[in-house]
Amino acid sequence: MINPSFSGVASRRDFMKSITAVTALLGLPAAMAPKLAQAAQDEDKRPAVIWLHFQECTGCSESLLRSDHPDIPELLFDIINLEYQETLMPGAGLQAEHALHSAIENNRGSYILVVEGAVPLKEGGIYCKIGGVTAKKSLEEAVDGALAVVCLGTCAAYGGIPAADPNPTGAVSAASLVANKPLINLPGCPPNTYNLPATILYFTTFGKLPEMDEQNRPLFAYGRRIHDHCERRSHFDAGRFAKAYGDETHKAGYCLYELGCKGPETFANCSVLRFSDGLVWPISIGHPCVGCTEDKIAFHKKISDKAQVYHPASPSWYPPSAVEPQGKPVGAITTLVVGAAAGAAIGYAAGKGKSLPATTEEGEDHEKH
Repeated sequence: MINPSFSGVASRRDFMKSITAVTALLGLPAAMAPKLAQAAQDEDKRPAVIWLHFQECTGCSESLLRSDHPDIPELLFDIINLEYQETLMPGAGLQAEHALHSAIENNRGSYILVVEGAVPLKEGGIYCKIGGVTAKKSLEEAVDGALAVVCLGTCAAYGGIPAADPNPTGAVSAASLVANKPLINLPGCPPNTYNLPATILYFTTFGKLPEMDEQNRPLFAYGRRIHDHCERRSHFDAGRFAKAYGDETHKAGYCLYELGCKGPETFANCSVLRFSDGLVWPISIGHPCVGCTEDKIAFHKKISDKAQVYHPASPSWYPPSAVEPQGKPVGAITTLVVGAAAGAAIGYAAGKGKSLPATTEEGEDHEKH
């Protein structure tokens, strides 16, 4: 797949809307948008992207296919230089294998490798083969010529569902098999559709990967706790919790903590950017967060298991309320008591929870890691 500079698939206005959104997501000033747009349209500067699939449901690719800003033609032709992607390419069989090897050799040392899915190791890796080659060997060959590696989705970043107990195929994360290459994880099931183009566009513009946390996740997307930007946060602070699916407390939109919401220990931008063109995310439709961006939580803990609460009191940028020492985990009983005591003072905090303040205590946010 070869991309022209600005393809005209999307209008210039739509293109700049997407670039402006990515600029905001990256935490860059609006004045940087033209620079990112210029980088995206510079064929000589834009690295090739080779995208491999292993043990996964293809949900990360499917979510991108259904994205509107940017939509898939704009993403492929105006933002990233996609050279190989098994789900989207028309070729198959020997033709597809030839395309992959040609893409690797023609761009050796200058392409970004995107990996979607876990890698099985049991019995020599026989549980995932493409063209007679195991996923492990395919990954090693592609990593060898890559400039950087992006593990897209929880399966690639942490192992995900394939690596969950009882893990019959001996699956491991693709990230764990990457050595001596710059690595960035974009976990999520699926991750927000802005996270991949934002990462690639940042790399294209500045020639380096964005600032990351200890799990190699970009802070622009995984630097905030979901719990602190949830529209149900005011109910948590007031001690109003849904008791059962479908009952009156659930219908009233109360906090889903007692139903197992993992928001208090999950870092992601789901509650801010959401999915389906910014319209919905799991909590908005009444389902608890499952912590899919967190290693050892997603697909390891039961949905009904209560999350560990590290910040029972409202963030410092919320309206003044009762203050608890931050960073120390507390139990469910303490959570309920503190929430009830603080609720009257901060009942309107849900709206505030959607806005990103210019500065917050990032160090506190990442104490648990």
